Formats: sequence, C-alpha cells, structure tokens
Amino acid sequence: MRFLLVEDNDDFAIAVRDRLALDGHAVDWAPDLEAARACLASTDYDMILLDITLPDGDGRELLDATRAASDKGGGAPVIVLTARSQVADRVLLLDAGADDYLTKPFDFAELEARCRAVLRRRRGGASNATTLGGVTFDPLAATLTIGDRVVPLRNRELRLFETLLAAPNRVYSKSHLIDRLFPFDEEASENAIEVYIGRLRKKLEGAELKIETVRGLGYRLKAP
Repeated sequence: MRFLLVEDNDDFAIAVRDRLALDGHAVDWAPDLEAARACLASTDYDMILLDITLPDGDGRELLDATRAASDKGGGAPVIVLTARSQVADRVLLLDAGADDYLTKPFDFAELEARCRAVLRRRRGGASNATTLGGVTFDPLAATLTIGDRVVPLRNRELRLFETLLAAPNRVYSKSHLIDRLFPFDEEASENAIEVYIGRLRKKLEGAELKIETVRGLGYRLKAP
C-alpha cells in the first residue's frame, strides 16, 4: 500500500514511516498541510494517517477535503493519529469523516491492524485472505497457498501482488507499479519492477493464476 503520513513531530513520523516501510509499504511523509496537499495532488494513496494539530493549520481541513473527494468516488480512507483522549474529541473526528482514530502513544501492531480493518470495511470483506484462480493470498501471513503448497512472500513481492490482485485483468504500467511500491524519496527504475514480477512468476509456478505481460503496456493478473 502507499501511505501518506501527515505528522509534524519528526521523531514520531520517522518511527511510523520506518515501521511501515519494513512491511514493504511506500510511505510519503508530509510535515504540514501544504506538503500534504502537494503529495495528494501528485498521486493517489491507499491510506492517509493524519495528525490534527499541524504548524500551518488544522488537519480537519484535509479530512474535509478527503471526505468530499470520497463522496465523488475518490479519496483515501483516513485514520487520525491524535493526542486528544477525550471521548468528545474522538466523536467529533469520527463524525467529521475519519474512518478510525488512534490515541498517541500507540503500539505499531495496533496501527497495522486498524489499517487492515479499515481497508476490509472499504472493500466489503470480513477476511484478510483472498482466493482467486486456485491461489489464496493472505497478506497478514505474507503467503500464497497453491494447492497444499504455502509460498512465502517478501515485503515488496507482497505489495506488488496485492496491487495486481486489487483489479484482476487490469493492465498496470510499470510507472504505475513504481508509484504504488516506492515513495517519492526513493529512486526506482522499471528494471526493479521487472525483477519483482519475475520473482512472483516463479512463486506462482504450477498455479492457474498467471501474471501476463501486455506488450508495450505493462502487466496484468490473469485468472482462468
């Protein structure tokens, strides 16, 4: 997934970014509203982690704009990261359109679990695992199950497969996949995508589910 982290506390933001990156997520960090708006104008995000008290304004302005986009069919889910522990504050955030909230300090495992729960609700599912073409993908366990064979996935392999699986038969260009897997501050080439595609193809050997190359366009996940 690609995250936008809007947080003005450097130490806290670096800790969150580095933890999510360990799981293979691409994380862009915006220390204020201006930087967050620039990021949102440049690419789409799967999740926004939003602090409310920012140096150039109230994070609820960004929440309002995201909810307006969501009402038009766009917009990423938002989890608010707040130091405000009063029930009334949390109720206001949820009523304002936040998908969830976490009160600082929190455990990173809880953050990851809440992100998964929000995405499941958005997708209308109750389980982390997805089955397609005889392959069961479990992002929490980082595995593919093909028949009686369980295949482990490394972090970026997992995120790449997760992207392809989100829209089977859709053709993804290499540039789009780079955008999904790498944050702005990390350089990546199309060769990197070719390497990860090659690794996934080897792990899918023997399965009916295939990753096809669409010449001149990119890749798609093809189910029988």
